[in-house]
Amino acid sequence: MSIPEACLIGHKKEMRAVQDSMDILSGKWKIAIISSICYYNKRRFSDILKDVEGISNRMLSKELKELEINKLINRTVLDTQPISVQYELTEHGLTLKTIINNLTEWGIAHRKKIIG
Repeated sequence: MSIPEACLIGHKKEMRAVQDSMDILSGKWKIAIISSICYYNKRRFSDILKDVEGISNRMLSKELKELEINKLINRTVLDTQPISVQYELTEHGLTLKTIINNLTEWGIAHRKKIIG
């Protein structure tokens, strides 16, 4: 029994969409950074640095730039002394909120299952 060509095309399109998503959100830090911003709505660089355990200044800066390029976050330079920078999710970035919430719930349930 062969799979209809239309199904194969649909499957390839879905697989490409998953790959696109993974390319944007891949790596050790991006989802944690988005989660930090998502939870508080607006976060300063130093706050995200404290939230995301183990990330360096340089790596956080790099990841934030990539998230900004992909239109998931907005960067605002605040008129403070010393100057601080604040990040918030864009309207497009806010569409990840459900995914972040689902990952959080899954992570809590998984930890309970594994650790008890």
